[in-house]
Amino acid sequence: MKSLPRITLLCAALLAVAACSSNRVDPSDYSGFLKDYSRLQPAESPSGAPVMRWMDPKVNVNQYSQVFIEPSQFYPKPQPTAVISAQTLQEITRYFNEAMRRELGSVLTLAKAPGPGTIVVRPAITAVSTSNEGLKAYEVIPIALISAGVNTAMGGRDQDVDVGVEAAFLDGASQKVLAQVVRKGAGKELENDTQKLTLDDVKPVLDGWAKDMRASFVALKQKSR
Repeated sequence: MKSLPRITLLCAALLAVAACSSNRVDPSDYSGFLKDYSRLQPAESPSGAPVMRWMDPKVNVNQYSQVFIEPSQFYPKPQPTAVISAQTLQEITRYFNEAMRRELGSVLTLAKAPGPGTIVVRPAITAVSTSNEGLKAYEVIPIALISAGVNTAMGGRDQDVDVGVEAAFLDGASQKVLAQVVRKGAGKELENDTQKLTLDDVKPVLDGWAKDMRASFVALKQKSR
């Protein structure tokens, strides 16, 4: 059997690297938390990140002056591991709640309960996972691939940290869904498969999501004027 040219192998490997490192959402990432995924369309967040999103075209955000943020949850319920502890998982949801309250509370009044003139935010963190880092371009050289394989087998390879979120935005009086979003983010890389994940490793992701929620509302409000 004739071996493939090295350039073909190089291109294939580079494409694999790009695919592994992408934050683009695929339908296989959907958790089942949202009631309807069929209307989601590829879009871009205010910060430029790829998301899957749907928004009621008839919604008028100017009729909302308050926001009620339901406590964020994990969906499905995660199982702690040696790398991701139960304490870290609790800290992640708690911090995400604080980030959303901080950002959305700067442009809307924080409500104590759903009601007229209130947007309800219903968020879920759908993934917190670690995996072997994708190969870098220089590691595509055959000898480097061998070295990378040995490093992975010994548990010494950097670990990618992936985080997923899904959120529904509802009318506080009617409970009608106003918008939905699904997105992914990358936390700080871990040095190996034994380093424990901490809240600090994913804080920038959570902060970015909360800031995009605020920016999206502000942009819609300006557009509706």
